Amino acid sequence: MVVSVRSWVANEGGKHLVLVLWLGANTWLFLRTFLLYSTGQQYYYLYKMLGLGLCISRASAAVLNLNCSVVLLPMCRSLLTYVRGTHTVSSRKTRRLLDKSKTFHVACGVAICIFSVVHVSAHLVNVVNFSVSYSDDFPALNVARYRGEVRHTLPGVTGVLLVLILFLMFTASSYCIRVSNYEIFWYTHNLFIVFYIILMVHMVGGALKYQTNIEAHPPGCLRANQSSPEQQGEELEQSEDEERRCREEAHFQPHCPQTWLWVSGPLCLYCAERFYRYIRSSDPVTIVTVIRHPCNVIELRMLKRDFKARPGQYIVLNCPGVSSFENHPFTLTTCPTENKETFGIHLRVVGDWTERFTELLLPEQGIASEILPMVQQRRYPKLYVDGPFGSPSEEVFNYEVSLCVAGGIGVTPFACVLHALLNGWVGFRLRRLYFVWVCRELKSFYWFAELLCALHHKLWQENRPDYLNLRLYVSQTDKLQSMSEEKYRPLSSRLLVGRPRWKLLFDEIGKTNKHNRVGVFCCGPKSISRTLHRLCNSARYSGTTFEFNKESFS
Repeated sequence: MVVSVRSWVANEGGKHLVLVLWLGANTWLFLRTFLLYSTGQQYYYLYKMLGLGLCISRASAAVLNLNCSVVLLPMCRSLLTYVRGTHTVSSRKTRRLLDKSKTFHVACGVAICIFSVVHVSAHLVNVVNFSVSYSDDFPALNVARYRGEVRHTLPGVTGVLLVLILFLMFTASSYCIRVSNYEIFWYTHNLFIVFYIILMVHMVGGALKYQTNIEAHPPGCLRANQSSPEQQGEELEQSEDEERRCREEAHFQPHCPQTWLWVSGPLCLYCAERFYRYIRSSDPVTIVTVIRHPCNVIELRMLKRDFKARPGQYIVLNCPGVSSFENHPFTLTTCPTENKETFGIHLRVVGDWTERFTELLLPEQGIASEILPMVQQRRYPKLYVDGPFGSPSEEVFNYEVSLCVAGGIGVTPFACVLHALLNGWVGFRLRRLYFVWVCRELKSFYWFAELLCALHHKLWQENRPDYLNLRLYVSQTDKLQSMSEEKYRPLSSRLLVGRPRWKLLFDEIGKTNKHNRVGVFCCGPKSISRTLHRLCNSARYSGTTFEFNKESFS
């Protein structure tokens, strides 16, 4: 498939520019620090003792300082949501870059792991050189007390602890562990608090020292009772030898810890943001309604004072009855409005947390559905909500033409968009919406069947039947049934069997919307998102640019 330069720049240009700048900053910092320790006069004697191990260890440490500081910024969700919501500050390109914050966080994490290996390897060489190259001339440079000793130091002990924590965090962040056992990922990732505390004291101890009196003791000068090997006894050479003699002994001083200078700013910002989120989510929400839907899906409607959200945003749930420390993100399927203050989510019961949470919500498993008014004293578990937070789906309304593709439960961010259209939400650019929903089972469409039918009738009454182009696909053809209910007749005519033919769909949208930018939004399996991403970058469509936006919490 041929790649269009224009489409590639629209979809990949921004993130690759940030990647190049980030790589450039890391490379410049590494080379600058390497040259400083290899050619700097204040490190002359230390470099003679340790060699390249000194340069590599300090250069990798500088890169680690940079990445340990910026790795926290993409996790400041409230700050990113504020920037995204302030359209006077951020353009659409900037907001789309914010969608890559998780990718940048992962890239910084990988860099930390790689350069930690480099840093540790270089320091292992330094430990050997401190022992083997014990200096009798400059005892202050030594870490060992005598030649051949391998001495334990505070940086060494804290370094081992940091490596162990980093190993646990890195291995538990793998996709297979996050999917199979999210709790392991959650608990190990919160070790970052211990990691930063140890990191702050890692440099305390002063194992590496620099020379402070370079003018009085130029590096390589002749010390007392030391003569030049080329000295032949001539007067001229004797005068030159006198000029090269040291006026005093070399003085060495350990470095002041600098890691806190790099980390303190982002760390304080992150801690302030977490404190703000803690205050905001300290009051439990009121659970209004719990509904059991087909295919093991639960709908939860809640009420919270002063809660405001925009379509496409998500919240983070914490249920102490299941786990006090675990927080799980869920996309809003309904937002509060002027006439209705409740908001809701749909969650699929998959995994230990959702199973235990569902048991607390609906203890009687035999009841098919349950809609209970607030006046009844049904005892629901305590539930805390943090958010809302921004997501790519917020941009659906900022394009004149948008294509929303959902796979299974991935329909949730677009359900909120459809609710906004049904409730008469105003002040957006959207003029045409293509909505494609792919499910394995027919029963899954009943999650939002009434919503789709209501929106269909509303658009027909407003004489805008072409505003929403709806296509429903059932990929599993075994025991296929139709939506025979009379009230779902608008959906039956749009129900197709099999998988979408994505190329034909893009061709159709491209011909209908020439010289426009079409926002493509996907929330579903990786196979669908890869196909859509590839098609968005292709050169098949004359004058039409497809901008790809992907929703993901995995």
